[in-house]
Amino acid sequence: MLSEKRSSMLHGVLLITLFSCAAFYIGDMSFVKNLSLSPMIVGIVLGMLYANSLRNNLPDTWVPGIQFCSKRVLRIGIILYGFRLTFQDVTAVGVPAICVDAIVVTVTILGGMLIGRMLKMDRELTLLTSVGSGICGAAAVLGAESAIKTQPYKTAVAVSTVVIFGTIAMFLYPVLYRNGVFALSPEEMGIFTGATVHEVAHVVGAGNAMGKAVSDPAIIVKMIRVMMLVPVLLVISYAMARAAVTRRGAKTGGKVSMPWFAILFLVVIGFNSFDLLPAATVDFINNFDTFLLTMAMTALGAETSIDKFKKAGFKPFLLAFILFAWLIGGGYCLAKFFVPALL
Repeated sequence: MLSEKRSSMLHGVLLITLFSCAAFYIGDMSFVKNLSLSPMIVGIVLGMLYANSLRNNLPDTWVPGIQFCSKRVLRIGIILYGFRLTFQDVTAVGVPAICVDAIVVTVTILGGMLIGRMLKMDRELTLLTSVGSGICGAAAVLGAESAIKTQPYKTAVAVSTVVIFGTIAMFLYPVLYRNGVFALSPEEMGIFTGATVHEVAHVVGAGNAMGKAVSDPAIIVKMIRVMMLVPVLLVISYAMARAAVTRRGAKTGGKVSMPWFAILFLVVIGFNSFDLLPAATVDFINNFDTFLLTMAMTALGAETSIDKFKKAGFKPFLLAFILFAWLIGGGYCLAKFFVPALL
């Protein structure tokens, strides 16, 4: 028999599972698909609706189950995310695309941290917003959250910023490209899109609207950005350890909290590169992984009330807008001038 504590925890997990099932059902509706909104995004919205309506009626004993989903289930989801990638993807796009990705990720995160300091923003919220804008939207925010172990509402605010501006980019890029504002070749436009649009789903949506010649390189370049989450998390973990030592006033180096889920994510990519599993099995794993990540997002949403958004204020959205402007302007210049110079 399950102990009373574990039984109560299971109630919380089952609650989040039911919400995630609803998110998948809603995410399969045609109008939601047309917006390229993944079940993960629908999940966090459902969780936030719940947090601001019925959350106070939830027994306290169920809360550990929700927290289990937002932490443990999240890390399993990030590890399995590696089945979407292969190292062959990296070699397919060449050195210019990899260099553009590296520049975009580095400048966005470091620039975001600098701007956040100028805006006197919360440091953790600044980091989450910058990582989400620089790498791969919600999945990157979730990865960084696991590394720094911050409060759930900060994660939800950061996810909201990247979803908003990623959605804008998904509609804006095809319009500007088709009207000649983005004067780029299909390959250059693909690199530009993959290196600067926030979410994987948004890149797919924008790429499909511009044609296969743009879509194919865009998705591969985007996946290389996703791989860059691993070194970024290692650097974040090292920086967190150094900061902890500084706060304690110690003279010796601190212990680095190794984000093992990030290392395992890389191991899974390596395994997937050998193409040992049937395509149907990989598809099943990817669908299951999307469900796990949806559970994590829903759980984070369930811990986020309107009051916490008010507490965060306008600054996270201002930061996300500034980074969005950089991604468009800086990314376009890189694709227009830097990429041809390397080809």
